[in-house]
Amino acid sequence: MTRILQFSDTHFGTERKPVVEAALDLARSLNPDLVVLSGDITQRARRAQFAAARKFIERLSLPVLAVPGNHDIPLFNVFARALNPYGNYKRALGAVLEPVFETPGLLAIGVNTTRPRRRKDGEISDTQIARVAQRLRQARPGQLRIVVAHHPVRAKVESDLSNLLIGRERALAAWAQAGVDLILGGHIHLPYVLPLSAAGQPAGWIVQAGTTCSRRVRGSVPNSVNVIRCEEEGGQQVCQVERWDYAEGTHAFAPVDKTLVAGS
Repeated sequence: MTRILQFSDTHFGTERKPVVEAALDLARSLNPDLVVLSGDITQRARRAQFAAARKFIERLSLPVLAVPGNHDIPLFNVFARALNPYGNYKRALGAVLEPVFETPGLLAIGVNTTRPRRRKDGEISDTQIARVAQRLRQARPGQLRIVVAHHPVRAKVESDLSNLLIGRERALAAWAQAGVDLILGGHIHLPYVLPLSAAGQPAGWIVQAGTTCSRRVRGSVPNSVNVIRCEEEGGQQVCQVERWDYAEGTHAFAPVDKTLVAGS
């Protein structure tokens, strides 16, 4: 079985210390094959905030795949935004903005959907779409194929339509044909699972995460993370996506919902 723990929108600089510790405890207990950080790792892309994120990752002592979010680019420092927008990110988290993680059972591909010229909206280029599709087609038999991007590609509620990734339809068509199983995202602090395509189209699922440890929760949705468990059955990837919420009474994350999804 392949286990993935998805953290998103940690927004270091607005983190709640007890929730950070609970997230670390959960990671230790699950011992996943991979921890995904799907963007907005910091609140304002400042060095101290990235240092806190770096410390968090070091304490995990687990494989981590991280991609930037729009908050990981300076907003108020216009010179840094124009001349070196990913400087602090790279200094703390490494120079690779679109990492790839691979094991015999897993292929995870990171995509940088941020654009320094945009304040919050995400965008994907034809070059990025083609690169990811080619890498998906190179997956070995039995590998779970995952794409990680910060901005969502499908909305559950109408108010989030304006937050969707620019270029998403081209990306979804290409990646579905290339055999993607799961597309993981964040940005809107609302966890949900939706099918990638309509009935009769190639299989695949969108998995959105809430904010892991920030005070910037959305309405009544508490801090939450996703736990993904997958195994191959009859040549098909079958996954259980579990939503785990932080409980104030126990100061720990606990499962509150699960969705069974079948990949390609």
